[in-house]
Amino acid sequence: MDFIMKDSTAPIGIFDSGIGGLTVVKHLVDALPNENIVYFGDTARVPYGSKSNDTVIEYAIQDAAFLMEFGVKAIVVACNTASSVAIPGLKEKFNVPVIGMIEPGAKYGLGYTSNNRIGVIGTRATINNNAYSKKIREFSGNVEVFEQACPLFVPFAEEGWVDHPATRAVAAEYLKPLKDAGIDTLILGCTHYPILRKIIQEEVGQGIKLVDSGIAASYSVVKELTELDLLNPSNAPGSHLYFVSDLPTTFGFVASLFLGKEIKDIKKVETDYISSLFSLNNQ
Repeated sequence: MDFIMKDSTAPIGIFDSGIGGLTVVKHLVDALPNENIVYFGDTARVPYGSKSNDTVIEYAIQDAAFLMEFGVKAIVVACNTASSVAIPGLKEKFNVPVIGMIEPGAKYGLGYTSNNRIGVIGTRATINNNAYSKKIREFSGNVEVFEQACPLFVPFAEEGWVDHPATRAVAAEYLKPLKDAGIDTLILGCTHYPILRKIIQEEVGQGIKLVDSGIAASYSVVKELTELDLLNPSNAPGSHLYFVSDLPTTFGFVASLFLGKEIKDIKKVETDYISSLFSLNNQ
């Protein structure tokens, strides 16, 4: 779909299945501190990684439709699972730039490997769709890709179990095949995973470079907005709005871990309303 040029002061919309996308918000704020941001975390329906592709696509369109109500000038799909299956549908349906995690993360990972052996960890959906291996091989046919689903990492991250014995034990089990494969680069193919970075790095060893797909995506957002002349010209700090579909008691604490600061004003949006947006946008 052709883009309808927006006001450059319009916000950037970002969504994720939960609160992992706040790591992407942090990187974007660091890169573009004067941009306005609207964030939606679908915490009532997390995780997306265990859902069917059709369900993930439906949820992604609903999430994006909610963000479009704020007149966003771009949509960042801060969810690798949704990025792996929903990007084409989102680009077809919405007339703003849509930036996902997979392509930026794949390019970023290729820039770090020395031995052409790259590991990828992600949700079951991301791994089963071979999202990263397909994209990496589009860019380079000489790279071996070793993928590992880590389905328990998302609930651990959402619970704030960043240094819990259970997290460490599961990480050791998940990551052993990748260490044995001799990788030198590991792509964190889920925006929840950077919050577990310390444990992941300790388990794979300091010799393996960890690649945060959220950082890579933030670079892509800067590039896209620059090319479209949509960077906010204001010198004032941007405003940030945060919405979730459920507000668990641990949200504030865990969100502060992801974002690096306290979020004081978080608004809850009813799931029934979010769900209604899909049918409204298909009439």
